[in-house]
Amino acid sequence: MTATTTRWADAVWRVGDPPGDRRFVDVGALEHERGGRLPSVTVAYETWGTLAPNGGNAVLVEHALTGDSHVVGDPGPGHPTPGWWPGLIGPGAPLDTDRWFVLAANVLGGCQGTTGPSSPDPDGRAWGSRFPFVTVRDQVEVERRLADALGIEDWQLVLGGSMGGMRTLEWAVTHPGRVRRALVLASTAAATADQVAWCLPQLLSIRSDPDFQDGDYYETGRAPLTGLGIARRIAHTTYRHEGELDERFGRRPRAGEDPLGGGGRYDVESYLDHHATKLARRFDAGSYLVLSESMNSHDVGRDRGGVAAALQRFPGELHVAGVTTDRLYPLRLSEDIVTARPGTTLHVIESAHGHDGFLVETAQVGAVIRAALAGA
Repeated sequence: MTATTTRWADAVWRVGDPPGDRRFVDVGALEHERGGRLPSVTVAYETWGTLAPNGGNAVLVEHALTGDSHVVGDPGPGHPTPGWWPGLIGPGAPLDTDRWFVLAANVLGGCQGTTGPSSPDPDGRAWGSRFPFVTVRDQVEVERRLADALGIEDWQLVLGGSMGGMRTLEWAVTHPGRVRRALVLASTAAATADQVAWCLPQLLSIRSDPDFQDGDYYETGRAPLTGLGIARRIAHTTYRHEGELDERFGRRPRAGEDPLGGGGRYDVESYLDHHATKLARRFDAGSYLVLSESMNSHDVGRDRGGVAAALQRFPGELHVAGVTTDRLYPLRLSEDIVTARPGTTLHVIESAHGHDGFLVETAQVGAVIRAALAGA
């Protein structure tokens, strides 16, 4: 079944999914940076390890666009998929839970427990189209409040890839006294025109779906799954390197199908259909829009005198890692951060997998994490 034929009733993701291993904290009302207000914000999070009595062994992991707080672990109630960064958290792992207290929170605007467009407003209706515009700074403010609620005054390390790297940089610049070390993987100091351009057809595909209903589809029994599936196909193509796709699939037709006879698919098309269906089963289209637009808004130098001036605010250790074949967040963007802030350490991840290399190359990423924590 492809995403274009998946029905809302078939989707695994639901408003009010069971909590799984998640915990929840209400961090109060939020006035958004670009206007709008949420009267209360709930944050879903997961932890591994034990917080030291003085709170001084905390590490914050920031997830990417369609990730969540379930960084490692098996699928189960509340977690339709396994953890998205296997092998990096646990006893003896790069984020060694015998030493570190590791926390990951679902981002503001998400759909895995933290307040987002599918969440109920004070009258019990989903926020839908009325959900305020979210910036990366709004997301970091919510995480700052979560840290306060848990008694965490500073982070020994904040790390994340892609959208998670954006929040990592915002943490370092907005709260420089609370971040000892930051590790930015496969990300950027400011969204580029190319990234915004690739995002546009994804946004349009969702908003053009008749089932989108101007964003207020949550109580109708329908959802823009066709549009979400198209968005995922576009995005996933940018996540992988063209050479990898050609080597894996070439021009092979899907088994039993004939793309030259009308209606049949090539293997690469079947691959994209598969990922579209998977996302439609676990993610909300409204959150996809909110979070994509928050990424478009990302510019750590906005109203701070530019990127270089903003990065000088951070006195801690800054580590940046780029993937050699990343065509969405090319290695040059990591190099630009290093140039803008002398003293930053650059790590290069060799991978044939493109942007997703920061998720796939766990051995190399683990080594980078160990290097970032070496002086702790």
